[in-house]
Amino acid sequence: MEFLTLLYAAIALYLCFLIWKLFDQRRGQECYILDYQLYKPGDERKLGTECCGKIIGRNKHLGLNEYKFLLKAIVNSGIGEETYAPRNVIEGREANPTLNDGVTEMEEFFNDSIAKLLARSGISPSQIDVLVVNVSMFAVVPSLTSRIINYYKMREDIKAYNLTGMGCSASLISLDIIRNVFKSQKNKCALLVTSESLSPNWYDGNDRSMILANCLFRTGGCVILLTNKRSLKHRAMLKLKCLVRTHHGAREDAYSCCNQKEDEQGRLGFYLAKNLPKAATRAFVENLRVLSPKVLPTRELLRFMVVSLIKKLSQTSSLKSSSGGSNKSPLNFKTGVDHFCLHTGGKAVIDGIGMSLDLCEYDLEPARMTLHRFGNTSASSLWYVLGYMEAKKRLKKGDRVLMISFGAGFKCNSCLWEVMKDLGGHANVWSDCIHHYPPDSLANPFMEKFGWINNVQDATTFKLPDFLK
Repeated sequence: MEFLTLLYAAIALYLCFLIWKLFDQRRGQECYILDYQLYKPGDERKLGTECCGKIIGRNKHLGLNEYKFLLKAIVNSGIGEETYAPRNVIEGREANPTLNDGVTEMEEFFNDSIAKLLARSGISPSQIDVLVVNVSMFAVVPSLTSRIINYYKMREDIKAYNLTGMGCSASLISLDIIRNVFKSQKNKCALLVTSESLSPNWYDGNDRSMILANCLFRTGGCVILLTNKRSLKHRAMLKLKCLVRTHHGAREDAYSCCNQKEDEQGRLGFYLAKNLPKAATRAFVENLRVLSPKVLPTRELLRFMVVSLIKKLSQTSSLKSSSGGSNKSPLNFKTGVDHFCLHTGGKAVIDGIGMSLDLCEYDLEPARMTLHRFGNTSASSLWYVLGYMEAKKRLKKGDRVLMISFGAGFKCNSCLWEVMKDLGGHANVWSDCIHHYPPDSLANPFMEKFGWINNVQDATTFKLPDFLK
């Protein structure tokens, strides 16, 4: 009898040990953001109205119709006068970029932002275990990761990942790599570096589907410090709850709607097809289908199931729902999300997501203001939106932040964060201007300055005024 008692006790203790081990293992797989640093170039690289006019005027391949198209695109873009361009564009060398232009652009960002982040966090380069860099349109030898490792003299056993061609959603792909490393290795620190290289990719032709990219993309970048160390949990800003990736690369229309290529004259540029919104919507819906059960509370999912069942039972209601309001999600994402961090792909992208998720202007404000102040900085855009929320002191402990991004391929990636403490204590790139946002109007002065071009009718005799040459 005593033997059986001891046996049962041993089995019970062993089961308790297995449960504790499983729980302890999961605790070591968490992904926390300790800090992040946004990049802000110098004021000499700002693209004001007159500067934009001169850059457009330097393009000898444009005619009157292209000027009118560009004016309309810029006026309706949602971008203001304080966005940033690469040095070679400001200096008038965008038509003939060099390899050194691209390298210098990246090194200026790396050397500034990584140094500031490490200094503020108190983490030394030797403590970094994982380095992930994503810059879609610039590949160089040695790689960008190697250049960072060399500059900061990081360890020989560091795990380095260099991503290219991933588009505007690349930062969440990089985050997924780090999350997977954290699942298999404990007590690690990771550095995520996300940016885009515009120096060698400024389009100098006249294809409307390609010059549109010049109106949207701007210089920017972000460096993020992440860890799964329990000893650093008390310093964490955000905790990753879930991440969902959707890839429609197998669909030909989605694959070809957003890509880097040469135009008919052989000039390199970034092509944006007319079916891009359709491809984005399809990927977005598929992503939400997987994301919803991970994000929304049970009561909202039950409400959705009941409403869906009622609609199926009523043929009339079903016909009405299919004829109108089909773009709006039947789920209320505000029941599981407090803040929405949307990719600043353009005014139409922000409006489309806002309509689909039934978001109010307060929810869309961070994305709109980021687009106005910094433009579309590709994969780093999400973090400028997060920076706006932090500067406005919106992020409180326990809040949940949903990030949604789109990228070439075609991809839609999303993730949910939990705020670990009240944020807004330290300065970021918004600090010197946050009191001006939101402004009374987001209208830029391009129409006021260059609206006269719409009154010109004769394209054969039209010449640019001297101040634009």
